[in-house]
Amino acid sequence: MGTAVKITRDDFTAAELRAASTKCSDGAQVRRILALALVLEGRSRTEAASLNGMDRQTLSDWVHRYNAAGIEGLKSRKSPGRAPLLTTAQKAELRTLVLQGPDPSVHKVVRWRCVDLRAEVARRWQIEVHENTISDWLGELGLTRLQPRPVHPKKDAEAETAFKKTSAVWCARHSRAARLQPR
Repeated sequence: MGTAVKITRDDFTAAELRAASTKCSDGAQVRRILALALVLEGRSRTEAASLNGMDRQTLSDWVHRYNAAGIEGLKSRKSPGRAPLLTTAQKAELRTLVLQGPDPSVHKVVRWRCVDLRAEVARRWQIEVHENTISDWLGELGLTRLQPRPVHPKKDAEAETAFKKTSAVWCARHSRAARLQPR
């Protein structure tokens, strides 16, 4: 059996560690501080660890962290997580692609849907993701998966106006509005 790891920092006494633990908002950090306070009081590592719900080896790991970084070293750390699938440059390119819209002759669609963007991401960067991931990426880029209905490239605005003026619905709506306006 190896030798016990010594607490080499003498910043705090056991009582000062207990007082410092009352100012911590992280419950796990408080538990670690209290375990170290028990060790500083002279309790065995096994007893101090079991009183604070951890293994003796785990307590030794926290002693190493405390020796290296003090009380701040006992805080819970957030896991960095998985590396992002797209780089920042690729996300910027995706944003530009979405803002420009699809080319109907090349992409065979008139507006981007998540399923279409998923296929485009797979084609460009060989990354297979779910449609929900595409939606999440659009949200991160300040975009929405909901796109306005596209305008047909051969749309004739004059013909649309002429049609509206001759349609029964348009005439009824505007004649009613004219009757309701005060004179």
